Amino acid sequence: MFIEIDFESDEAIYRQLCHQIIIGIATNTLQSGQSLPSVRDMAEEIGINMHTVNKAYSILRQQGFLTVDRRRGAVVDVSCEKRDALEELKKDLTIVLAKASCKQVTREDVHSLIDELYREYGST
Repeated sequence: MFIEIDFESDEAIYRQLCHQIIIGIATNTLQSGQSLPSVRDMAEEIGINMHTVNKAYSILRQQGFLTVDRRRGAVVDVSCEKRDALEELKKDLTIVLAKASCKQVTREDVHSLIDELYREYGST
């Protein structure tokens, strides 16, 4: 599994790891039912603390992207209901769009960007 962590970024490492796994799911690099590396293996592979990986896995489990199985460890399981996903998206987009508005990013710019990103993830 290939994870890119930017150690120079202001964004917390556990959040970067969460985002990388979500992108992996969205791009079908990670499939539903696929086991992720153990906390220890992932930490060693990336060169980060095990507690950081554990925190990321825990958050992804809470958000409905992973399940944790005693035998298989962290397993990709996208079980989030669409309504819940839309509510979470609305919360996230509120601040993103407010920031964009402050920078004079137009509605058309946002729509164009969203279309570009959806093409990248194979959605229509």
